[in-house]
Amino acid sequence: MAIDTSVPSIARIYDYFLDGEDNFACDRELAAQLLRVAPEARAMARDNRAFLGRVVRYLAGRGVRQFLDLGTGLPTQNNVHEVAQQIHPDTRVAYVDNDPVVLVHARALLANNPHTVVIDADVRDPATLLADPALRELIDFDQPVAVLLVGILYFFSEEDRPFDIVAAFRDAVVPGSHIALSHVVSDEGPEELGQAQELCRSFLKRPRDARRSRKQVLSFFDGLELVEPGLVPASQWRAEPLDTVDTSGAAAWMLGGVGRTRAGG
Repeated sequence: MAIDTSVPSIARIYDYFLDGEDNFACDRELAAQLLRVAPEARAMARDNRAFLGRVVRYLAGRGVRQFLDLGTGLPTQNNVHEVAQQIHPDTRVAYVDNDPVVLVHARALLANNPHTVVIDADVRDPATLLADPALRELIDFDQPVAVLLVGILYFFSEEDRPFDIVAAFRDAVVPGSHIALSHVVSDEGPEELGQAQELCRSFLKRPRDARRSRKQVLSFFDGLELVEPGLVPASQWRAEPLDTVDTSGAAAWMLGGVGRTRAGG
């Protein structure tokens, strides 16, 4: 599997912001550019990761035994299977990504875990992903599934049809399932946030604007019942006693929420 170490990767930049070591000079260079225009980017990445952990603990604690992690990124501390399997050791987790570095590291980490699978697929093509034999072998779609879209949708422009993507996964799971997502919002962020997103778009070679307002992000939950406390700053979603809750203005740039599927939804 060829890996181009000269082209930045969102997954590796995220890894760098989380103090990981699986990143290259090109990733660190772009990360430095992002931090120059939006110094809060590192804190937002950490807020996002902490949000993911709380979501998984919350859902696993309520009996969810299947997770579909879309755009998983590089393995780091408190991965979905580690958090969930601490509560229910037989929890099944399917990780999905199409970054070669992510796939190599994830498969090496999970080689001896029979309740996980790593799938090479593009989240923007839900039909192909949902038909994947390895996914169907591990995940029983006749039982509740938690679909995780944490830190990925704001890289999809309107031409990627992100609302249709979420709807496709919503319609593929049974009532009692959940969809969790986080998203940067443009109506809370200053001009610097737009500059940071422009940098990301330029290296992703996706010229279309992917910024969305809180109202637009809320629309991702159409047909779902929002779990309390609703769509809120990711750092504050069901914050736990030992969490450092960011109450600064920057915290409002990254919102997080969980929706529950319902019969007829």
